[in-house]
Amino acid sequence: MPSTYLDQIFTQIKPLDEKAMQAAQARVDSLAKPPGSLGGLEDIAVTLAGISGDVLYDPGKRCVAIMASDNGVVEEGVASAPQEVTYAQTLNFTRGITGVAAIAKQFHADLIIVDVGINAEVEHPMILNRKIRKSTWNLAKQDAMAYEEAERAIRVGVEIAKEAADKGYKLIGAGEMGIGNTTSSAAVLCALTGMAAEQATGKGAGLVEEAYQHKVDVIRKALERSKPDGKDPIDVLAKVGGFDIAAMAGLYIGAAWQRVPIVIDGFISMVAALAASRFHPLIKAYMFASHASFERGFDHAARALGLEPCLHLHMRLGEGSGCPLMFAVIDAACAMMRDMGTFAQANIADEYVEKIRESDHFTVNE
Repeated sequence: MPSTYLDQIFTQIKPLDEKAMQAAQARVDSLAKPPGSLGGLEDIAVTLAGISGDVLYDPGKRCVAIMASDNGVVEEGVASAPQEVTYAQTLNFTRGITGVAAIAKQFHADLIIVDVGINAEVEHPMILNRKIRKSTWNLAKQDAMAYEEAERAIRVGVEIAKEAADKGYKLIGAGEMGIGNTTSSAAVLCALTGMAAEQATGKGAGLVEEAYQHKVDVIRKALERSKPDGKDPIDVLAKVGGFDIAAMAGLYIGAAWQRVPIVIDGFISMVAALAASRFHPLIKAYMFASHASFERGFDHAARALGLEPCLHLHMRLGEGSGCPLMFAVIDAACAMMRDMGTFAQANIADEYVEKIRESDHFTVNE
């Protein structure tokens, strides 16, 4: 069960502001356009009002928080890249040459890089040291971490979200780096939903078929060995998760606590979001799904969480690379609310839209 610390956080997570959402919806309906014609942008704008209490949300500063950690299960040969890539790529985040770094720069987003469990001595002024220890244990042979370590990793994420909010960040993205973490994520997804390992498991960064079947077998046996309690997300994270996944779950919890919108990246990020949602029913309301990951288990995780991604680009990089793209979509929703004219401002009588509003079906621009 959650710790006293988390219990205190949960008591402070509040529902979205219904009055602000009603006011935002009224403004959306007053804009000079056919009803619903901007689709998901309208939904985003209304949700942002509910989160912030402001009809015209100013997204301002934004960041992607990247939780970096190694996974002991790489000993089983489940990853196509060597473990050293976790450390190397974490350093590359600071150099601005990774996928997420390049995309984040384009959309004016900062990176917050956090070492939660890299299997190396990491000393860099741009990397926050929140290391639980060097790598999780091999979940194929024993629990990935102690229950208390899972709680600590979750707390890291909560505190990073709080620190980001205190620094004025108005949008947070959840990213990760950890060779082997698609295996951990698939195992967590299975434990939370009861689905079979074959459904949840993909080829990660590019396994050949024989290695993929081995990966499925590793996950299946790990679940049979550890028997994680699907009703206790901390138990699930401790037995078959990773420090990065647990910290991301904490990041979602902290964002909801601080009433800051948070963006989900791909498969690993989505699984962490699903784990976070199992702690408190209101946490999901603060989440926005960015892109539909090409990883096999993503659709299952998204359906279990009940969120639909906005972008379909066949991406599967991870790192938080989808988050800055979603920041741009959120910017568009805010621009719609801020800059579009109403029917009155556009000198257009709006009587004709009443029949459209009353209809169950309508065709845009007809």
